[in-house]
Amino acid sequence: MKRLALIHTVSWYNKSVIHPFADPWQKLNPDVEIINIMDDSLLTESLANGGPTKDVTRRMLNYFLAAESAGADVIMSTCTTMGPCTRLARQIVQKPVFNIDEPMAKEAVSKGGVLGILATLPTSAPATKMLLEIEANEQRKKIGIKITINEEAWKYLLNGEISKHNELIYHELERIQNEVDVIVLGQISLAQIKFKTKVPMLQVGHSGFSYARKLLDHK
Repeated sequence: MKRLALIHTVSWYNKSVIHPFADPWQKLNPDVEIINIMDDSLLTESLANGGPTKDVTRRMLNYFLAAESAGADVIMSTCTTMGPCTRLARQIVQKPVFNIDEPMAKEAVSKGGVLGILATLPTSAPATKMLLEIEANEQRKKIGIKITINEEAWKYLLNGEISKHNELIYHELERIQNEVDVIVLGQISLAQIKFKTKVPMLQVGHSGFSYARKLLDHK
């Protein structure tokens, strides 16, 4: 049986990743075992310091190596903020390693020239911006990026006030859809947002698991 390892940075990963994405995916992929590694101090420390610190990066690398030691064939980080750590891990870990938002970034760059990033975490937006710029360089394409961060929505989400969280996100989407070619929702916490926009709106989740399947098959 093949093994996919997921590295999470929130304690409620069952609600944000497993139930909506991993469970239905695994029903279609019964030949794959999913193992989970969680350390919510990673995101907490990153938020307090404007991004992953050296200690956070070191711990993430250790988790990637631990997943490899546990027999993982493919390893996916489910946190946008950990993108820089994931790219570093690719230089060390022998197994395929990627961040859940990377497939989305590739599609976003291919679809438009002006990309709008909507985030609720101050560390998520810069990580997504960096990823889009890396992908644009890969595709040899010039892009423009507009960033919107609504931290108030994140606070509502943490308090379980989902309707207020969504209301703020809908308001932002209504506004930015007139300013960009593509809207990018890089955080897994925004993956369940349902809103019909005038331009393509790309979310993480299903695309990440689809890419994991490709990597597992390639192996």
